[in-house]
Amino acid sequence: MSEDLSRSTRASRRRFLKSFVLATGLAASGSLIQACGGQPSTPAKPADSKPAESKPADAKPKADPASKQAESKPAESKPAADAKPTAQAAPAAKPPSDAALKLGLVLPYSQVYAQLGESITNGMQLYFDGVGGMAGGRRVELIKEDEEVDPQIGLRKARKLIEQDNVDLLAGVVSTPTAYAIRDIVDQSKTIFLCANAGGNDLSRGRKSQYIFRTSFSNAQPSLPMGEYVAKTAKKVTICAADYGAGRESMAAFRGGFEQAGGTVVSEVYPPFPNTDYAPFLGQIQSAGPEAVYSFFAGSDAVNFVKQFDEFGLKKEIKLFGSGFMLEQDVFEAQGLSGVGGVTGLHWALTLDNPENTKFVQEYRTKFNRDADVYAMQGYDTAHVIVEALNKTSGNTSDKDALIKAIEGMSFASPRGPFRMDPETRNPIHNVYAREARDVGGKPSNVVVETFRDIKDPGA
Repeated sequence: MSEDLSRSTRASRRRFLKSFVLATGLAASGSLIQACGGQPSTPAKPADSKPAESKPADAKPKADPASKQAESKPAESKPAADAKPTAQAAPAAKPPSDAALKLGLVLPYSQVYAQLGESITNGMQLYFDGVGGMAGGRRVELIKEDEEVDPQIGLRKARKLIEQDNVDLLAGVVSTPTAYAIRDIVDQSKTIFLCANAGGNDLSRGRKSQYIFRTSFSNAQPSLPMGEYVAKTAKKVTICAADYGAGRESMAAFRGGFEQAGGTVVSEVYPPFPNTDYAPFLGQIQSAGPEAVYSFFAGSDAVNFVKQFDEFGLKKEIKLFGSGFMLEQDVFEAQGLSGVGGVTGLHWALTLDNPENTKFVQEYRTKFNRDADVYAMQGYDTAHVIVEALNKTSGNTSDKDALIKAIEGMSFASPRGPFRMDPETRNPIHNVYAREARDVGGKPSNVVVETFRDIKDPGA
């Protein structure tokens, strides 16, 4: 989620103590996301049981967001070969069984967030393949568009999918600023949007829409129960997070629970996002003398922070806690054993013991030759919601009220555990797990040490 891992900083403790740049301020800054423009290709033949797929064109990473020439010229996705529109059909009529279900995906497929977009798409593909590529009697056709660094580009991609490709549903989005940017066009066009990652709290609160549902998490959820959990073992804590929306919102949720449980936040440290050199900030943490640190970092920021925290000796002095994205499958390989002993909160773990997760993990590894991560699981559940909702409405996406009602009442057994859609916040109610990173055969692995059941976004 940021630039590639730089060489580890070899700073001395004396350098730490001279470097004090305590980040302050309460306003959350926007998250950045890297991706590139693309253009869909011709969908697969109807005879194929897998969802048809329209792939984006090659990326143009230096595109000017204000210039139309920076985007690839969008190509319209062709309908299934056998599809025959019904003349003068009523808007709410059931579509012909051979009309493809056009699912527009706005996700990063290149540069720093490419792995997240790939994982979410893989998870969706795995679920769709498991039901023969069909939803409500209609063949699923994926039309992909890349997110880019500017949320306005994400907005243009969403507008293209809605107005030119005439998608039936929209899904995806990793970046919270992009989710906020497309909120109004989704609401005004009455396009049902399933958010598969972006965790901005306001999407479930002040900026929620009846047409927007989240299948991932709100930023508050993973850290909400961890405050009380950490307070059982440490009463003095420093909070340290990447200085953007997700980091600030995660720390606010943790702090509320921690202070209510009798804990004291002795200092706050907010390194810039993205970042590679954490030496000055590790010095600030050490000088505050906390018993523990609670952090939010993800992607290569998580790699850099965790490795440097260990290399500078703080791991021996200060217990490491955090939001689960800091110690997760997508960063474990690069972190090595640096994070072992750390405890994080998240709504899933690779080792989670339930039948749905066992099946998901095994099938994902078989199909993609690597372990699943939380983003793949979120894609898998997104596809599950789509298929179940379309099955309940017999494939009818024109009757928005019926489709909304089907999603609002969604409840099923997920790889994450029980999944239930909250009709008020339009956000999942699910378990959050405290997971300890342990050395299992020379590799880090998250082991669930405590379960917090039915955690919902506060909605206020």
